Amino acid sequence: MLSLSTAKQLKETGLIWTPALHDFFAIPERGFDDKVFVISDVFVNVEPLRGHLSATFQGSVEWALDHVVVEELVWLPTEEQLRDELEGRLTPEPRPEFRMISSPDGYVCEFCVRDQHMRFEATSASEAYAAALLYMLEAGL
Repeated sequence: MLSLSTAKQLKETGLIWTPALHDFFAIPERGFDDKVFVISDVFVNVEPLRGHLSATFQGSVEWALDHVVVEELVWLPTEEQLRDELEGRLTPEPRPEFRMISSPDGYVCEFCVRDQHMRFEATSASEAYAAALLYMLEAGL
């Protein structure tokens, strides 16, 4: 799973999250940094509350936390979601091909953008995709 620090960077760099069923997220700076939540059709719902899109925690009477505004949450995209986001940004390229390679030290994500060969290394495939996506976001692509 993607680290919370990388997920925060993606959010700060402009990655937009539209909450969907089975998405993972964190609630930073509220004592839940080490917890991972998932939107399901039973426990957490995303709904408007007092004019803000909020994640509401239903059926958890022991919790004092009733809701959190979605803007305060940090999406923890899966490897597939990161790959899809990266692929979507590469689609305008003439040859939007990229590949993930397993290396002795982890993983390498490679692709070409604007005739430049890009290479991003990380300890996990998710982190390698995230590094590539951060580059694309920072470059405004």
